[in-house]
Amino acid sequence: ASQEAAPSPSASDPAPEPAPDPVPQPAWKKSPPPIQFSRKGLELSDSKGNFTTRLNLRVQSRYSYPFDSEPRTPGDFATQGGKDFDFRRARFKAEGAVFRPWIEYSIEHDLVNNRLLTADVTIARFEGLQFKFGQWKVDYSRERVDSSGKQQFAERSIVNRVFTLDRQKGAMVTGRLMKGTLGDSRYYLGIFSGTGRGISSRDERGRSPLLVARYQWNFLKRDMEHSQSDLKYHEQPVASLAFAAASNRGRYTRFSSSGGGQLEGFAAGDPGQYSIRQYLEETALKYRGFSCQQEFHWKRIIDNKTLRTTRLRGSYAQAGYFFHYLVPAVPKQLETAFRYAFVDRDTSAPNDLLQEFTFALNWFFEGHSNKLTFDVSRLRLNQTGEPHLADTRYRAQWDITL
Repeated sequence: ASQEAAPSPSASDPAPEPAPDPVPQPAWKKSPPPIQFSRKGLELSDSKGNFTTRLNLRVQSRYSYPFDSEPRTPGDFATQGGKDFDFRRARFKAEGAVFRPWIEYSIEHDLVNNRLLTADVTIARFEGLQFKFGQWKVDYSRERVDSSGKQQFAERSIVNRVFTLDRQKGAMVTGRLMKGTLGDSRYYLGIFSGTGRGISSRDERGRSPLLVARYQWNFLKRDMEHSQSDLKYHEQPVASLAFAAASNRGRYTRFSSSGGGQLEGFAAGDPGQYSIRQYLEETALKYRGFSCQQEFHWKRIIDNKTLRTTRLRGSYAQAGYFFHYLVPAVPKQLETAFRYAFVDRDTSAPNDLLQEFTFALNWFFEGHSNKLTFDVSRLRLNQTGEPHLADTRYRAQWDITL
């Protein structure tokens, strides 16, 4: 017997019942939970994202032998060092948004030395035009702006101490232009106190503010984040070329997390004693497990009291690679890196160079949030008319962020 066909619907048949409306969800299910803990830290937020906070605690412990800081004088090389184990850094950090998602803030406190390092606010309503004010690491050189917790080595190169502008109080206008095109770039224009971190009660008459300009060209149409090592394994290369300049007049010839200070050979300054101009060229690249970056610095210091002019220059170049992508037997968490750096503290004095050769191994348990670093450095001082001095340093470091 043949199977009867199903009857076709007619105009007289009743219309099918509409699907029931979805059950409405409460507001707390439509938005992220107000409190959550992830690999990024403890996060708190309201239902609209107008008020958000991310809290982190980072601890960096380090073993060094036979010294930790770089020797810079013949006396430093002659001093017998010893084993050193210390909590090099312990930082509390809070960042997020207030009132609107595009009003961003950042706070960082040094728990080891009990001092405020960063406190800034950024008005990021438009990508191409943003305003930042407060105290933070000046956007001048990549090596310094890269967090100490996101480095390829236990510490920054010998170049950083001489040429960094470090943390300053001031204001900056910045933005990203022509995103995703050949002209993709970032610009930074800032004016700062020139007195370093913290509040200075000293007489600063006769000084001028610190002026900073930086231009970064993302010539491969993709932005370069401030983090070393190619942990993300970029299938497409990302790179940048940057130039920067800075000038100020004040009592200091160098800056650090402690504030303003003096380079070797410069006396404690009076207000407005030192006029400084410095320039930077910088490149960076990440591609398929390989990363590299370099900087070249020039600096001129005029002592307005003695009328002496000192010109300095320095550079570093570093590269790292996850050899797992070339030899699968190598663990995926292991990165190998090498760095060369030099500082010429007076270009008019021949054979007066500080040099650094550093080899490093990184083991990433969970990215930069939990990693072990071992590096060994050969440090040299080339002296005019004197024997060259050299020493070797070993460091092992564990850096963890909660």
